[in-house]
Amino acid sequence: MAILKVDRMYSNMKYLNYISVIKRAIIQVLLGIFILIFLSGNTYAVRIKDIASIKGVRQNQLVGYGLVVGLNGTGDDDDLAFMIQSMAAMLEKMGVTVKAEDIESENVAAVMVTAELPPFARVGSRIDVIVSSIGDAENLQGGILLLTPLKAANGQIYAVAQGPVSTGGFETSGAAGGGVQKNFPTVGRVPNGALIEKEIAIDFDQKKTLTFILHHPDFTTASRMAQAINMALNTKVAHTQDAATINVKIPENFRGNTVALATIIENLGVTPDTVSKVVINERTGTVIMGENVRISTVAIAHGNLSIQVKESQNVSQPLPFSEGVTTVTPDSEILVEEGNKPLFLVESGVSIGEVVRALNALGVSPRDLIAIFQALKAAGALQAELEII
Repeated sequence: MAILKVDRMYSNMKYLNYISVIKRAIIQVLLGIFILIFLSGNTYAVRIKDIASIKGVRQNQLVGYGLVVGLNGTGDDDDLAFMIQSMAAMLEKMGVTVKAEDIESENVAAVMVTAELPPFARVGSRIDVIVSSIGDAENLQGGILLLTPLKAANGQIYAVAQGPVSTGGFETSGAAGGGVQKNFPTVGRVPNGALIEKEIAIDFDQKKTLTFILHHPDFTTASRMAQAINMALNTKVAHTQDAATINVKIPENFRGNTVALATIIENLGVTPDTVSKVVINERTGTVIMGENVRISTVAIAHGNLSIQVKESQNVSQPLPFSEGVTTVTPDSEILVEEGNKPLFLVESGVSIGEVVRALNALGVSPRDLIAIFQALKAAGALQAELEII
C-alpha cells in the first residue's frame, strides 16, 4: 500500500508539473502575440520611422569645383576665361608652368560637383557624386573628373571626388545640321566617385534625449506617438514639445545603448491624423479626397449646355431652256440642347464611401466634379480644405 501511495503521489506531481509547463508556454505565446501586435500597430498604423526622423540624423550637402578632361572636342570653348585659368592653375600645381593665353583645348570642361554626405558616414566610405557643366560644353560623355575637394557649408573639406563620368545619354549631329539627343549629356554621375576624408562627429550612443521630428506636423499625431512610446517602454519618458517635436528621455536601462532604444521606437505603429482636404488638378481632371472629407446636406443640380451648328449649301437649278442661272444658297441649322437634370439631394455623409456614392449618383465626369466641388466650397457645404494644383 505504501508503494502504491508513493506511485500515486509521484504521478500527481508529474501531472502538476506538466500543467505548469503548459501554462507557462501559453503565457509566453500570448505575451509574444501581444508584443507583436503592439509593435506592429493596428491595420491602419504606420511605423514611426516612416513619419518622423531623429533630430541631428540627416544628410549634409557637399559641393566643389573641378575639371572634366578627356572629352572628344565637346568641352568648353578655348576662349572661356575661368576654364583656361583653372587649367593653368592645375598644371602649375603639377609642376608645369604655362601661360593662360597659350592654352587652346576643347577637351576640358569646367564643372560643379555635388554630393550628399549621409549620416554616420565613416572615413574611407564612398558616395556618388553628380557632375554638372557650368560652361558651354556640349557633352561630358567619356570624360574623367579630376581630383576635386568637396566642401560643406562650413567651408571644410569632407570628401574628394575623382573618376569616369557616366552621362546616361548621348548627343550626335551631322555635318549638314540636325541631330539626336537623349537625356542631358551636360550632366553626369560618378558612381562611388567620392572618398570620405572627414567624419561629422555624432556621439549618438551617449545621448540622454532623443528628439523626433514629424515630417508633417500635427498635434494629434504627435500625441499618439508619445502615447505609443510610453506604452511600449512602460514608463512616461516621451512628451510632446509642439506639433512636430517629441522628446524622449532615454531610460537608465538604455544608457549607452541608444541604438537599441531607437530600433524599438522607430518600429512602433502609430495612426497619423490628417486634415480634411480635396486636391484638384484641373489640367488632368484628377480629384483626390482625404478620408475625413464631409459634405453637409445640400441639393445639387448640374446640367450641360450643348450647341451644335450645321452649315449646308443648297443648289437651285433653273428650268430647261430658261434664262435663269444656277444659284447656291447657304443654309444654317442651329441645335441647342440643355441637360435638364433635377435637383439631387446629397445627404450629409459620415464616411468617404458615402460621399463618393452620393457624388457618383449624379453621373458626372471628373471635370464636372471639379466644378461641383468648387461650388460646394463657395456654398460652405464642403467641410474640407480645397486645394487646386
